[in-house]
Amino acid sequence: MTILEVQNLNLGFYCECGLRQALYDVSFSLEKGKMLALVGESGCGKTISAMSIMQLLPKNAQIINGQIIFKGENILDFPKNKIQKLRGSKIALIPQDPMTSLNPLYTVGNQLLEVIKIHQNLQGEKAFNKAIEALEAVQIPCAKDRMNAYPHEFSGGMKQRAIIAMALACNAEILIADEPTTALDVTIQAQIMNLLKEIQTKNNTSILLITHDLALVGENADFVSVMYAGRIVETADSKEFFKNPKHPYSQALLKSLPAERDLKLETISGQPPSIQQDISGCKFHPRCTKCIEICKTKVPTLENIGNNHYSACLRN
Repeated sequence: MTILEVQNLNLGFYCECGLRQALYDVSFSLEKGKMLALVGESGCGKTISAMSIMQLLPKNAQIINGQIIFKGENILDFPKNKIQKLRGSKIALIPQDPMTSLNPLYTVGNQLLEVIKIHQNLQGEKAFNKAIEALEAVQIPCAKDRMNAYPHEFSGGMKQRAIIAMALACNAEILIADEPTTALDVTIQAQIMNLLKEIQTKNNTSILLITHDLALVGENADFVSVMYAGRIVETADSKEFFKNPKHPYSQALLKSLPAERDLKLETISGQPPSIQQDISGCKFHPRCTKCIEICKTKVPTLENIGNNHYSACLRN
């Protein structure tokens, strides 16, 4: 069952030269209880797509058109107060940097209780017990004592767990995990991803994982959507994607992964375009080794190439 569907989302940013488009007909869907990984190089549009769902956009951002359907309703039509109720209670964000996501002036307990009071309408002892329960669920030891600790007294991994606890305390149906393992060491990264998978399985929670770490994707995600320069260029079941990538950009990304120790890593020449650059046709064509003449003038669209595998390449 589809719980969230982004349909033909177009978004731009106002700058000195006017409105510059950053997202082009972005479409993807998230199934109930599944994990969808949104992958691509930095600046490709992953985070801004997620922030569009939460409607936590910069002041100079403008959604041009499109729909974001949550449980049958277009949340882009919601009034501000309804969106505020949706955030945290139904759709929760695990932000990119755990080191700066908690307010250093308040205890972790105070920040967790604030979320519970707003979204669960609990007070006093009931709210306190709910907070302890949430901290215990993310495996923070001595949870009752940790309620009085300040963020600087938590390690990076524990800060990330505390943020996840806030989402759990409100029984969010969707978790948007934006680079949830950034700035964490490898061991803690694995613990955080195992925790997210446990939450997904135990609570039937849907997770949108935003990352450029394909190793994390291969180990954890059910589905993959690849972004390049503001467009979705490939979508597939995770196993199908890693076994049979179709878009040249996806193929190049996978070839850049470490394999055997003696093999030289392959690279993708050039740089991703900025929104200031006007590139006709396929935006990947200046860097694509399989580019043909039509790629320079015609914009490819996502096409079903079989087995619910979609690719936006004129050569498929």
